[in-house]
Amino acid sequence: MNFRRYTLGQLAVEAGTKAVTVRYYEQQGLIASPERSPAGYRIYGRADLERLLFIRRCRHFGFTLEDIRALLVLADEEDAPCARVDHQVARHLGEVRERISELRALESELERLSRSCEGGGVIGNCRIIESLSSRLDTGSDNAGEA
Repeated sequence: MNFRRYTLGQLAVEAGTKAVTVRYYEQQGLIASPERSPAGYRIYGRADLERLLFIRRCRHFGFTLEDIRALLVLADEEDAPCARVDHQVARHLGEVRERISELRALESELERLSRSCEGGGVIGNCRIIESLSSRLDTGSDNAGEA
């Protein structure tokens, strides 16, 4: 067995993150509060590193902290069926696809704006500024207003 111990800084380096991020995950309850050395330093083990790497991979895939918390609970139930994990991933994939669709629509609008510029003019006659200044047709009088 690997009984390697890590200080906060060592754990952060091993996981490719920052110490402040590790502390944040502790505050959020994603990583258990570690034991302390006689001098008061946080001391982590291999399981903490593996959990931190799991969290980082989840973040890489765009999972929220709530999603990660749920996935960690599921990951801790080694004998449970993986259908709930499949459901979490499928739901997230749907959200990602929706964002991609929204970004493609945004890209089209920005391309349209960019094509409307004749260049070489002055701001007072700028088609882009004119378009950005126009009221959005949102289908609702209050949509998007703060």
